[in-house]
Amino acid sequence: MRAALADTPVVMVVGARQTGKSTLVDSLVESPHSYRSFDDATVLATARADPSAFLEQLGDTAIIDEVQRAPELFLRIKLSVDRDRRPGRFLLTGSANPLFIPDAAEALAGRMEVLTLWPLTAAEIEGHPNATVAKLLLEEGASPSSPPPVDREALVGRILRGGFPEAVEREDPVRRARWFSSYLTSILERDVRAIVDIARLEQLPAVLTYVALRSRGTLNKSALGQDLAIPHTSIDRYLVLLERVFLVRRLPAWHNRLAPRLVKAPKLLLCDSGLLCNLLKLEGDRLLADPTSLGLALESFVGMELAKAADLDPWTPRLLHYRTFKGAEIDFVLEGGDGRVAAIEVKASSSVDTKDFRRFHRMREVLGSRFVRGVVFYTGEHVLPFGDRLEAWPVSTLWAAP
Repeated sequence: MRAALADTPVVMVVGARQTGKSTLVDSLVESPHSYRSFDDATVLATARADPSAFLEQLGDTAIIDEVQRAPELFLRIKLSVDRDRRPGRFLLTGSANPLFIPDAAEALAGRMEVLTLWPLTAAEIEGHPNATVAKLLLEEGASPSSPPPVDREALVGRILRGGFPEAVEREDPVRRARWFSSYLTSILERDVRAIVDIARLEQLPAVLTYVALRSRGTLNKSALGQDLAIPHTSIDRYLVLLERVFLVRRLPAWHNRLAPRLVKAPKLLLCDSGLLCNLLKLEGDRLLADPTSLGLALESFVGMELAKAADLDPWTPRLLHYRTFKGAEIDFVLEGGDGRVAAIEVKASSSVDTKDFRRFHRMREVLGSRFVRGVVFYTGEHVLPFGDRLEAWPVSTLWAAP
C-alpha cells in the first residue's frame, strides 16, 4: 500500500466489514490529513448535498471511509485529481466494491489503485508474512521444509476461528458464534440495503447458505434457482450483491486452447472459513467426527488462504479451478503472469497415496515445463515427494514461518 500511495493519486482499500481497513489506512498516512466517515449520517448528507464543496474543505490529503455510500463523489474526485495529480491525495475505503458501478469505475480509471483486504491469513495471525504462493510457484527443488506438526483438534479450531480479527480474539465458541450471526445480519440487512434497492432481500441468507454448501463444486445457477424457488434473473443479482460486499469470492475456471474440453463455470468461495462454519452450523465436534464436513470446511479454508496470498503477491497470480466435462477436477490452480502453473488438491486425511495425484497427470502432460508442481495439502506432518513435480504438503505449511 505504501508503494501505491507513493505514485498514485487515489488509493482505495476495499473489503468486507471488520477486516481492519480503517485501522490500516489511518496507520499508513503519516502527513497531516482530514478524515471523514460516511457511516456518520450527517457527514454523508453533506457530501451528497454538495460534493464539490465537501472535497474542497478536506485539504491536501484526505481519508474517506465507506466511500461507496456517496458514489456521486467519484466524478468530483476525478476532476480534482485531473487538476492536481500528486500521489497519495485520496485514500478511500469501502466495504462494498464501487467498481461494480460503471460510472465510478470509469471516473477513476487510470487514476486509482484498488487493493482488497480480506480477513487475516493464518500466517498473519501467527505474526509473519504469507509465503504460500511464492512457495507453490517456485521451480522444482524449492520445496518447503516440513513444518511443525499440528494436531487435528488445533486445525479444526483454526478453521472455526477464521480470519476476522474480532472472531479470532474470541476464545469462547458461543461468543464467537454470536459475533458471526450479528455480523451476517448487519451486512445483509444494513449494508446491502444501503447500496441497492431490490425486492426480496430476505432470500439472500438462503442463497449464501447454498453457496457455502456447494462451494466444492462449480456454480449451477439453474439448480440454485430450482432448489430455492428463485427466478434465474434474481439469482444473478443476488450473487453480484454477495460479491460486492465481499462475502463471496468468485474463482474463474482455468482453460486454454491446449485443453478445450473444460467446464467454464466459476467456483464460489465464502470469504472466511469461520463464517462458513457458523452459517452451516458446523461445530468442532461435528468437524472432528464427520470427514465430509471437515473436507468441505478445510477446502474452503485452504481456498481462501490461497486467494488472500495471491492478492498479496506482487506478481498477482490468478487463482482458478479446473474441471472437465467428464467430471475430472482439480480444486485450485495458481497461474503466474509468466504462465507457470501450480495445481492444488485438498484432502482432510492424515495420509496420501499415489491415486491422490492422478488428476494432476493430464495437466502436467499438457503444460509440459509450465507445470511447476502438483500439491496435495493434507493433515499429516511431512512434505513428501510423489513423482515428477508431485508433492504432498501438510496444511500447516500455509501458516509456517518462511
